[in-house]
Amino acid sequence: MSRKATRRPTTVRTLAGAILTVALIVPVATACGPDSDASATASGTASAAPVATVPTAAAPTATGPATTAPATTAPPVPVGTVTTTPPTAVPAATTTKPTTPTTAPTAKPKSPARSYPLVDGSTAEVQPTGNQNYTARIVSRGAVLATLETKDADAGLDANDMFVVLSVDGTVHSWMGGAHQGPGTFKLAGGWTAKVTKVGELHYRAQILGLDNAVNDTLDADQHDIGAVANGVYIVLTAGGRISAHM
Repeated sequence: MSRKATRRPTTVRTLAGAILTVALIVPVATACGPDSDASATASGTASAAPVATVPTAAAPTATGPATTAPATTAPPVPVGTVTTTPPTAVPAATTTKPTTPTTAPTAKPKSPARSYPLVDGSTAEVQPTGNQNYTARIVSRGAVLATLETKDADAGLDANDMFVVLSVDGTVHSWMGGAHQGPGTFKLAGGWTAKVTKVGELHYRAQILGLDNAVNDTLDADQHDIGAVANGVYIVLTAGGRISAHM
């Protein structure tokens, strides 16, 4: 009896302690419940944040096509280069170059003119005309005063008392004064004698006589002056009957 009485109170204590421990565990469980929910929700939101960042990760996938976009823009680049470098300007320059050689052969080459100073300050510009003939232009201050031309014979001119002879070899000789008015017979330079006769209006003839009065040459000035060279003596007979000679 004594042993049962001692065992019973101990069981009551253990039950009471168990109840106390359960009572303590319940608040702890309830206290842990909301915290775990909050942590769960926090972890949920934390896990949701990466989910929200997934669309942002999709942005690089959007840039992926942007990198492929240059592939589509690459074909227009050669097209642009074709238009920006027009080759038409180069053929235009090449087409003009052949035209210049074609015109070059058509231009006839001219022989250089020879110039002779005359006694009055003017100039005789001599140019060959072919067939061993020459033409001489009397030029003064840029103006052409007269023209001489050899036609298989010497040519002469009286230009205001300046006498000019253009020889068949293209040389020019000039002098001033010493003229005689025909008709008549006149002594000339170099021992020659000139017998001048009138044939018609602006038509005179002169016979050039030697020491024995033999006719060595005849000058016929018909409507224009005429010149001659006799043994280094230059002679001019005008259509008006004037005659002059010079060595």
